[in-house]
Amino acid sequence: MVEIVIGTALAAIGAGVAIGFAGLGSGLGQGIAAAGSVGAVAEDNDMFARGIIFTALPETQAIYGFLIAILLLVFSGLLGGGKGLAIESGLVAIGIGASIGFAGLGSGMGQGIAAASSVGAVVEDNDMFARGIIFTALPETQAIYGFLIAILLMVFGGILS
Repeated sequence: MVEIVIGTALAAIGAGVAIGFAGLGSGLGQGIAAAGSVGAVAEDNDMFARGIIFTALPETQAIYGFLIAILLLVFSGLLGGGKGLAIESGLVAIGIGASIGFAGLGSGMGQGIAAASSVGAVVEDNDMFARGIIFTALPETQAIYGFLIAILLMVFGGILS
C-alpha cells in the first residue's frame, strides 16, 4: 500500500513539472513576443492583429504540458477513476513531466524570440508575415519531441495501461 501512495505522489510531481516548466516557457515566450508586438503597433497601428498572432504562437507549449499533466493526474488515480501507481511508475511519471516540461521551456522561449523578431520584420516589410510565421513555428519542434516522448513513456512505462 505504501508503494501506491508514493508512486501516485511522484506522479503529482511529474504533473507539476510538466505544466510548470512548459507554462514558464510559454509565458516567457509570449512576454517576449508581446514586447515586440507593442513596439510594432506603436509604429503601425495596423500591426495589432498580426502582433496578436505572433504573441499567441508560444502558447502551445503550455497546452502540451497541460495535456500531459491532466493525463498523469487521471491515470495515477489523483483525479479519480484510475488506480494508484507503484514507485517505479511514479518515477517514470517524473520523467514524463520532465520531457515535456523542459522541452516546452526551451521551445517556448525560442519561439517568443523568433516571434518578436518576426513582428519587427513585418513592420518593415508586410511580405515577411508568412515567412515570419514559418520561422516562429520552427522552435515548436522541440516541444513536439518532448510531447511525443512523454506519450511514449506513458504508454510503454505502464501508466496508460
